[in-house]
Amino acid sequence: MEKPHGISPVIVRIGRLFNSIEHIIYIVLGLLLAATALLALAGAARLLLEGLGDWQGTETVFAIMDRLLFVLMLVEILYTVRVSMQSGTLLSEPFLVVGLIACIRRILVLSLETSNLTQLDKWTPQSAGLFAAAMTELGVLAGLLVVMVGAITYIRRMRDT
Repeated sequence: MEKPHGISPVIVRIGRLFNSIEHIIYIVLGLLLAATALLALAGAARLLLEGLGDWQGTETVFAIMDRLLFVLMLVEILYTVRVSMQSGTLLSEPFLVVGLIACIRRILVLSLETSNLTQLDKWTPQSAGLFAAAMTELGVLAGLLVVMVGAITYIRRMRDT
């Protein structure tokens, strides 16, 4: 590697050292993310096996979906780490995809929680307040989904032109 004109050799060596440290951190981070994703995937498989006994209930399905979406988030973050390590730049699109998955996860969790609140025997003034707050959160999440999908679409169009 050719040293830029006017930069001392010490600065060049320090830059290489920091670059090596950065790569080591990326590798350790990638390994930890991969292990976490495998652990979460195994947990989803366990939930699925346990849920086979109660195949009519929806809570197990939501729990499995929540866990699998978490695994997808981890895989997308792992992809971002890999791409960042290879290219030396940080891309915004993978983070938007992670945000999109996180919003979908939260929407599923809210849907499960509010489905219990809307049952007639459980409807109280307190649950009405919780329901209103959940609907506000769902509205904000829907807005975020639209913004993130728009941003991803815009980034892809700009990249393709």
